[in-house]
Amino acid sequence: MARQRQGQLHLGAFIYFTGHHHAGWRHAESGVEQMFDINWYKRIAQTAERGKFDMIFFADLLHLIYPNRAAAGMLDPVALLSALSVVTEKIGLTATLSTTYNEPYNAARRFATLDHLSGGRAGWNIVTSQVDTEAHNFGRAKHPEHATRYEMAKEFVDVVTALWDSWPQESIVMDRASGTFADESKFNKADYSGQWYSTNGLLNVPRPPQGYPVLIQAGSSGPGQDFAASVGEVIFTAQTSLTAAQSFYRTVNEKLIGVGRERGSLLIMPGLSPILGSTEEEARRKERELLDLIDPQEAVMMVSGMLQTDLSGYPADGPLPDIPDPVEASNGMKSRVQLIMDLARKDNLSIIELGRRLLGARGHMQFVGTPEQLVDLMEQWFDGYGCDGFNIMPPVLPGDLDDFVDHVVPVLQRRGLYREEYEGSTLREHLGLAKPSIDHFKKLVAKA
Repeated sequence: MARQRQGQLHLGAFIYFTGHHHAGWRHAESGVEQMFDINWYKRIAQTAERGKFDMIFFADLLHLIYPNRAAAGMLDPVALLSALSVVTEKIGLTATLSTTYNEPYNAARRFATLDHLSGGRAGWNIVTSQVDTEAHNFGRAKHPEHATRYEMAKEFVDVVTALWDSWPQESIVMDRASGTFADESKFNKADYSGQWYSTNGLLNVPRPPQGYPVLIQAGSSGPGQDFAASVGEVIFTAQTSLTAAQSFYRTVNEKLIGVGRERGSLLIMPGLSPILGSTEEEARRKERELLDLIDPQEAVMMVSGMLQTDLSGYPADGPLPDIPDPVEASNGMKSRVQLIMDLARKDNLSIIELGRRLLGARGHMQFVGTPEQLVDLMEQWFDGYGCDGFNIMPPVLPGDLDDFVDHVVPVLQRRGLYREEYEGSTLREHLGLAKPSIDHFKKLVAKA
């Protein structure tokens, strides 16, 4: 049968603790004992590279969550990926960094360094953080409001890209005879003064090999989509049905046109958490094993926390009660709260069923079945313009990533949906993204 869409899909390996399933760390095959060991991450990164993934992606949280029941604690992702850059050759290296609790100069320097160390494989997942607990760790009483955080983020990215542009590679002379290291006439001093951030100087790391590390945004709310359309090159999102994914795909591309960008210039990659088996029965058995590790009380607490409503007094096996609009009330991930409400209504889930679903893949799409069935779904979403690829979220690490690479990637390759070898060496080349020219600084001056 002829393919409905030309091209191939993109894949990210989303690494989160010892797997995305909330109780996955308790599974006998998890690598929880090694989760702070560089050799464990080396194995995971090299497995993803063997599977020809576009990138490996590390999330980041700036607080300790559920220390008694979940695998908790995170190594600094930029530092970790810098170490992994020397034991990998091709795979992109993407890290989350919050614009709310960092300074633009430090962010620009860290990602420019990672891009140089890796030979042009860095990506920055731009987030605004989520909860007051993070604010407390930085001496602040409260997390900034949702809309304010995105205003801050836009300005933060403007400053960072200006700093990346400030020391062009072509200015580096290194003339021993004359004693000239760099031609200062080619510098682009980053002179920026905004409401939230300002800088007046030069970055002390030359412009990254990719121009800019790939700019990625994770968030699907209205302000998140607007922000991604203005600065993003990839968006990580969460849809659980093809219809919702197609609607999101259309909306984002319309926003691109509205800001003068080309349709398709922002790659859309929803999360996908697969539980695989050689048969459906085997996959369902694995799913039951993981579900059995979730405490029912935890499932109710999860829904209560996400919806900011105490549900402990309601029947756990009953439906969600009528509660004040949790999307309006949320100052965290508004798009994720909306997705949770839509999921509960669409599938008529009880409180405990909803909690277990969320703890299984944190609100992202979860798949249970065989590799061939999974590829059928991925092909349907890709050909139906529901996405440009997927952020694969293994429920338990390292085994579920091994299974995907060993059993799903070959099927994708046979169907022509995915590369058999890397054709380039940079993350931008993997994703088909152009290297940005040095013109962002001029745009900033024009705005002033």
